[in-house]
Amino acid sequence: MEQTDYVIGIAQQTLWITALAAAPLLIPALAIGILLGMVQAATSINEATLSFVPKLIVVGAMLALFGGSILYLIADFTIETFNRIPELLV
Repeated sequence: MEQTDYVIGIAQQTLWITALAAAPLLIPALAIGILLGMVQAATSINEATLSFVPKLIVVGAMLALFGGSILYLIADFTIETFNRIPELLV
């Protein structure tokens, strides 16, 4: 029963870490997408690159700003998970 609780805990923590790692990239891209969608609807300009390029730039900027934090978060989670493995074998 203890191993089942461990696996469920790891799965929950994995989903939470994934959400924390993806949020700094996805939320600004969503905001830019909504803003550009409203501009495109108001001006009747239906150009795919008009919405893609600004999103790409924003995601790149957010990755430059938060990339180190995201990498540290994932690395810390991985190290913590590997350190728990011997506890399961005992």
